[in-house]
Amino acid sequence: MRLRLPSLTRHSLCATALSLAAAAHGAVVSVAVADPAGRPLADAVVMLEPAGGKLPVKPMAGVEISQSKRQFHPSLTVVTVGTPVTFPNFDTVRHHVYSFSPIKTFELKLYAGVPNAPVVFDKPGAAVLGCNIHDRMSAWVVVVDTPYHARSGADGRARLDGIPPGSYRLRGWHAGVAPGQEPAPQALAIGAADLNAVIQLPVAAGSAP
Repeated sequence: MRLRLPSLTRHSLCATALSLAAAAHGAVVSVAVADPAGRPLADAVVMLEPAGGKLPVKPMAGVEISQSKRQFHPSLTVVTVGTPVTFPNFDTVRHHVYSFSPIKTFELKLYAGVPNAPVVFDKPGAAVLGCNIHDRMSAWVVVVDTPYHARSGADGRARLDGIPPGSYRLRGWHAGVAPGQEPAPQALAIGAADLNAVIQLPVAAGSAP
């Protein structure tokens, strides 16, 4: 004998199944990043950290910051903790790449081609890069200690996918924010539903990575 479920029961089961599927895949957190005047802010980095403890992260593979036409490419790179980064030089002149930032101090003295060993960024934070020969060359490496991170586009929006339910802290970074002026992290309670958030960063006028 085949049992037929009432229509209402079938609809309830379908809704429950859809809710469980959404929770399994995680929520989407859309973050709008703005400057003090409320204008969209590109090239910001947003990251979600659990309110208690840390999430495991894996080093990224194949990350390069090249030098071409006496510029770093890209000017902003976001990596997870432990990621090795290579610095190929495609110019016809030699470069001397360095960083004196607290999270990573290193020097790649005058070289052409590709250095023998990559630079491993093993602490979270931001490192500014320069060239000891060409003062106008600069770039940033932002090292994150969470798998949930994204970079804002020209519209100032960043998208974080697959976030499991829980309590998180939302942080934002931009090269134009002076040290010590970073806003306090926002507390976010994330469930199965998608979520919108806004971060305003106190960037200096005309600053960009």
